[in-house]
Amino acid sequence: MIENPSFYNQSEHHMTMEDVRNQIRTFVQQDPAASYRLSIGTDSHVHRVYTRFITAIHIHRIGKGAWGCLRNHTVRRPVQSLREKISTETWLSQEIAFYFTPDYLEELACIIQPFEEKGASFTFEIHLDIGHKGITRHLITEMTQRTRQMGIEVKIKPDAYAASSYANRYTK
Repeated sequence: MIENPSFYNQSEHHMTMEDVRNQIRTFVQQDPAASYRLSIGTDSHVHRVYTRFITAIHIHRIGKGAWGCLRNHTVRRPVQSLREKISTETWLSQEIAFYFTPDYLEELACIIQPFEEKGASFTFEIHLDIGHKGITRHLITEMTQRTRQMGIEVKIKPDAYAASSYANRYTK
């Protein structure tokens, strides 16, 4: 696991994982009666002499806004193999997911638990930038199994917005 990963967004830079967890906790506490989806997803872009991987952490208060942050990881060569690229994206998302420990996820669930009868909910997902259409379709089984074996729900395109939309914007 990466030691002390650093995250950023448009308003904050050099956030630690603890800063990110605190931001998410505060976001959920602001409206504990809402439905939440905490998603992690990675996308990449091959440049001439390097490959940039961006991992997004996105907490979505469904229908009421979101908060997110990003982590940059650069491989100092162009990653040409599609399998290597998608495998690295999956691994980077899994690596960040390890920081969302069962105790932390339980803490978030406890915040919304009193409001579950009124529709509050919480899900934790990894979003993979693969889908049934296109050249990544043959990697779906392998990559989704790797994620499900962690006990984490997995989404692929078109439902994998943390990877294919949010992280994608920052890979160029």
